[in-house]
Amino acid sequence: MIPLRSTEHTYSTATVTLILIVLNIVIFFYGRLLPPGVLETHYGIVPDRLRMSTLLTSMFLHGGWLHVIGNMWFLWVFGRNVEDVIGSGKFLLFYLLCGLAAGLIHVFLNPFSRIPTIGASGAIAGVMGAYVIKFPRARITTLVPIFVFFTTIEVPAILLLLYWFAIQFFSGVGSIRYAQVSNGGTAWFAHVGGFLAGMLLINLFGEKRRWKQWQ
Repeated sequence: MIPLRSTEHTYSTATVTLILIVLNIVIFFYGRLLPPGVLETHYGIVPDRLRMSTLLTSMFLHGGWLHVIGNMWFLWVFGRNVEDVIGSGKFLLFYLLCGLAAGLIHVFLNPFSRIPTIGASGAIAGVMGAYVIKFPRARITTLVPIFVFFTTIEVPAILLLLYWFAIQFFSGVGSIRYAQVSNGGTAWFAHVGGFLAGMLLINLFGEKRRWKQWQ
């Protein structure tokens, strides 16, 4: 299932969301000009030799086209509404805090890994967790396959996002016994940590006064 758009209206320009998307795409293209693995090695999270700065820089790196396109699409679908609620400045801080929390969870659970971990998925998972809290009755227009065709349906946001969370959690549990120092793969529990961080942190950021008036 591919989320296309939220049924919730926005009342302001998603400035930070757009900036984050552009920044991630620009860095991705820049990375394509360099030898493979250069950015990942220097700016990705490597738990076995952790540099704290990489908890931040890793959020802006992606390993391939599907990685960056998928992440930026989810950020666009869910980020606009969350930014609209709390305001652009606080949204940027919230996004970064969720990404840091996701990175720390990954390091805690994989302390001896020497594989660079990159991607904005943890921060975006935090945005999705915040969306569940702020828009529990929202619906997401979603592209779904039916045999060889595709159609769109409206899915309750809480159902779609908790389904996504369950996939991340059980994929993480299933990958534990395969986790070795020499193995790479998806940082499932970074997604889980980011999502939970978003759910816990979002209410600390309050709401814009104008958004309350619109509601």
